[in-house]
Amino acid sequence: MKIQESAENYLEAILVIGKRKGYVRSIDIANELSVTKPSVSVAMKSFKNEGYILVNDAGDITLTDKGKEIAEKVYERHNVIANALLLLGVSEENAYADSCKIEHVISDESFQKLKNFISKNK
Repeated sequence: MKIQESAENYLEAILVIGKRKGYVRSIDIANELSVTKPSVSVAMKSFKNEGYILVNDAGDITLTDKGKEIAEKVYERHNVIANALLLLGVSEENAYADSCKIEHVISDESFQKLKNFISKNK
C-alpha cells in the first residue's frame, strides 16, 4: 500500500507523539509538524474515514492497526537511515533532516540492504 508522503508524516507524528506523551491531540500534531490546526483537522477526518485512526469523544487520537503498520514502517526507515548517515559522519541535524526525506522514496530492496549493512557494521 502506497500513501502520500504527507500522510506518512502525519501517521509517524502520531506514533512518535503517542510514545512521548502517552496521548495525542490535534494541537500536538500541528506543533510537531509545524502545520495549522485546520490542516490537521482535514487530515484527521480523512484518516478516520480511511481507517488509519480512531478519535474518542475527548479528542484523543490513536492509530488503528492499519495506521500503526504504516507509521512504524516509516519510523523504522527514519531511524535506520539517520543512523546510517550518522555512521558516515553526517551531522546529527542533517542526518535526521535528510532521513525524513529519504524515508519516503527509498525502495524496499534498498532499505533492506541498508538495514542489513548497518547491522553488520555497527
